[in-house]
Amino acid sequence: MYDLGVRRVLVTGTGPLGCVPAELAMRSRNGECSAELQRAASLYNPQLVQLLRSLNSQLGSDVFIAANTQQTRNDFVSNPQAYGFSTSKIACCGQGPYNGLGLCTVASNLCPNRNQYAFWDAFHPTEKANKLIVQNILTGDEKYMYPMNLSTILALDSRT
Repeated sequence: MYDLGVRRVLVTGTGPLGCVPAELAMRSRNGECSAELQRAASLYNPQLVQLLRSLNSQLGSDVFIAANTQQTRNDFVSNPQAYGFSTSKIACCGQGPYNGLGLCTVASNLCPNRNQYAFWDAFHPTEKANKLIVQNILTGDEKYMYPMNLSTILALDSRT
């Protein structure tokens, strides 16, 4: 990609795999996240940053930027009320336990206000949750972005 002229690539990590409504519906007895899947995500994301750090070092430039979307989503999964959600366990649209089974169809349960839900369907964040993720991509510190956020990148790139 670099040889083709690409100079910035935003790479997102994985989200909280074990806490999505689909996993709660299939694996959880009491609404707890799947420890195995959470561990997999927590191993993957730091390794992604290491890989991108190594690639950037080889290229001598911060071409690859890592977005720790897992951290953002973990924030609102662990404390949904702090972000204006009533729940991070139940999907807005779906079937079965936690609305975590099947696709969002006309036969699905549909929440009355999607802004109160962190997840739209069994896997995907709602529009409001995605806005929180994007806000951290734009302005988040190194907890959320490495080596810099998108606003910093845009400011740097506007000078060249």
